[in-house]
Amino acid sequence: MSYEIPNGLRYQNFLRFSSYNARYPPPPFHLLLHHSPFHHTKISFAFPPQARPFGPSSSATRFQFHLHFHPFHRPPSSSSQENNNIAPPLKFQLLQEKLFYLDSLGLDSLYCLAAHSPILFTPLSQIKSLVKFLHSLGLTTPDLRRSFSMCPDLLATPLRTVLRPAVTFLLREAHVSGKDLRHVINRRPRLLTCSVDRRLRPALYFLRGTIGIDDVSRCAPLLSCCVESKFIPRLDYFLKLGIPKREAISLFRRFPSLFCYSIEENLEPKFNYFVVEMGRELRELVDFPHYFLFSLENRIKSRHKMCVERGVCLSLPVMLKSSEARFMDRLEVCCDSSVPLATSPLWCKRVNLDIDVT
Repeated sequence: MSYEIPNGLRYQNFLRFSSYNARYPPPPFHLLLHHSPFHHTKISFAFPPQARPFGPSSSATRFQFHLHFHPFHRPPSSSSQENNNIAPPLKFQLLQEKLFYLDSLGLDSLYCLAAHSPILFTPLSQIKSLVKFLHSLGLTTPDLRRSFSMCPDLLATPLRTVLRPAVTFLLREAHVSGKDLRHVINRRPRLLTCSVDRRLRPALYFLRGTIGIDDVSRCAPLLSCCVESKFIPRLDYFLKLGIPKREAISLFRRFPSLFCYSIEENLEPKFNYFVVEMGRELRELVDFPHYFLFSLENRIKSRHKMCVERGVCLSLPVMLKSSEARFMDRLEVCCDSSVPLATSPLWCKRVNLDIDVT
């Protein structure tokens, strides 16, 4: 917005008004309104020749600067004439009502606005309709608080064109049961913000057709993932490791959560440790893909080192899936007993029979 100040306005009025930011520094909230019409108001001043800040002979006849307004802070009022000349008061009633409503749900309204600025332009009536619809699906207020905190985009999702079609898709095509729908939304609220045609249905066809997962409802959160940027790169990574395509697909079919793991931060470091430090065969990894589920520092390395120190070689499931007490018991049994039989879960082909365990 641009407002003209008559040439007759004294220069000290400009100085008084420009010192507003010095006396009332803009609060952090103005950063949240970067794409909002409330972010700043541009004030244009036209000074008379004798009061121009650049000198009477300067060619600059206009001077512009920006003022930051906060919905709960107004410039100090002087006379009504000056208010009319400077800027009309900004109406933030609708924004305040929206913030109060989000606070009533137990949400951090400022965080939501910062995370997803389109919420500023979403009508309050649309947000209330969305909340009412989610309540009708069985979600409680704590569920909504958790979902909106995880995915603030959901607050600005159109109900008729995006959210309702997504729910219909989950129930009819992905075959998510009504009693499981609440759990699925709580785990992955971003499902309700995805386009059915561009995201949900292609993911369903890939998981069901390419990977061969018959019951996609048990891994419904994966439907929000992109096939090109999420599924295919991880499948290609295991193919590059030398795993045949048929076995790689079987690996993902038995453990679909692998699609959620980062290649650089999870899959690659654990695979390198598996091959270099543990010296295991690739066949074991294909048989037990849940290896990537466990923490490298807190579970894999620590237990592998204990096995090496005691001269014991356990299978991956026995070494990683057992509780701490159970794992220690297994180590004691292996150290105090003879070599296990080939049919025992403790048996491993690569066990060294010459190691002195006494």
